[in-house]
Amino acid sequence: MKEVKVTSTFKVYDSISDLTVLEQSVMQKAIDMLENVYAPYSEFYVGAAALTDQGNIYGGCNQENASYPLCICGERVALYNAGANEPKTPIQLLAIVSHNPKKFIDRPVSPCGACRQVISEFAMRHNKDYPILLKGDGEMIYKLESSSELLPFGFDSKYL
Repeated sequence: MKEVKVTSTFKVYDSISDLTVLEQSVMQKAIDMLENVYAPYSEFYVGAAALTDQGNIYGGCNQENASYPLCICGERVALYNAGANEPKTPIQLLAIVSHNPKKFIDRPVSPCGACRQVISEFAMRHNKDYPILLKGDGEMIYKLESSSELLPFGFDSKYL
């Protein structure tokens, strides 16, 4: 028997002003997307923004439905928006912001499993990994340098 330890590393920033100017603009787009959330059931808001290698920023936010399985997370909306508009262009950066109007979220929230798989697929699709910024209601921001930090045992096309 052999034991293997899997770990993730990320950076913690105290404020959006600690990010690069480009990272700040992508994060601000994700924050702005919170205004378009439709979440009458969970009241949990997610805004996201995907920066492509062409320099375009595509936003997304969660959209809920009374038939819960039809809901879609903000991360996926942003990535699918980028993929629909620039299908051959890799993602350069993804920013994700969470907000709960019922209680203060003092730290960043990581994406759900389905979003982690989609994030991983976009990296695999273009054979290019990309960093992810995460933010809650507080000022703290986590930066993961690689999408694989979110899903170290991701399922991809090499198994098909």
